[in-house]
Amino acid sequence: MSAQTTAAAAGGRRGLALRPGAWLTWAVLVFFFVNLLGVITTVLLNSLGRSWFTAWLPTGWTGHWYSDAWKEFGLGEVLRTTVEVTFLVVLVSLVLAVPASYALARRDFPGKHLLTTLFVLPILVPPIAYGIPMATVLYKFHLAGSVTGVVLANLVPSIPFVIFTMTPFIEQIDPKIEAAARMCGASTWTVLTRILSPLMLPGILAAGILVLVRTFGMFELTFLTAGPGSETLVVALFSAVNSAGIRSTQSIDAMAVIYTGTMAVLLLVALRFVNPTQLVARSSE
Repeated sequence: MSAQTTAAAAGGRRGLALRPGAWLTWAVLVFFFVNLLGVITTVLLNSLGRSWFTAWLPTGWTGHWYSDAWKEFGLGEVLRTTVEVTFLVVLVSLVLAVPASYALARRDFPGKHLLTTLFVLPILVPPIAYGIPMATVLYKFHLAGSVTGVVLANLVPSIPFVIFTMTPFIEQIDPKIEAAARMCGASTWTVLTRILSPLMLPGILAAGILVLVRTFGMFELTFLTAGPGSETLVVALFSAVNSAGIRSTQSIDAMAVIYTGTMAVLLLVALRFVNPTQLVARSSE
């Protein structure tokens, strides 16, 4: 028994010695997360400190920077616009993409693979690559600078994203269930509302939550098409950091904490309802 234990220990030591790449990977991950934690902690402490210059910690604590940021940057209106844009994008994406996903999952037609490839392109291509010409078109038709323009711009990657998520999900639903319902005299509306909708609801919920998180954090397309009154929180944060004028860093950091905290809550909600491993597995199939 002791010989087996010794052999197992020796084998484990040889495995560790033969895998320097694993140690390098862990070192890089630890370095990344330590730096990330340091940045987040610094911003959080600065947003709560009265002043912070040479000491390790701020000299006193206060929460008035959050109220100052709320008034100075008009965060109430910014958050209202952000919620409006986000939910409009989610709603329109689901209304347009779910029927398209069903057609792609259930029907074969000429050019289907080409169409699927075109739908994937806005997800793979960086938003800035097609965002600039798209913003030019929206400005030409006087749509940019408004909530409508921001919503239209965000629909370009969101609709393909829902299609990419929902199509494998619908393919898992047995078509024989629909055929059996029709044989029993169910109408198309009944099949849609009583049979398919409950089965597709988990996929619709997952796609909607993912689009919500994606739209809330989308910077490039929103920045290129937003104007006064149509800026979302991430664009307003960028403008506060880079626009002309003197602003307290504590107020900007307080705004950054609000954005980061909101994104963290949305991500936790998304992970509560969506399993990324299962999503990747369905997509690879």
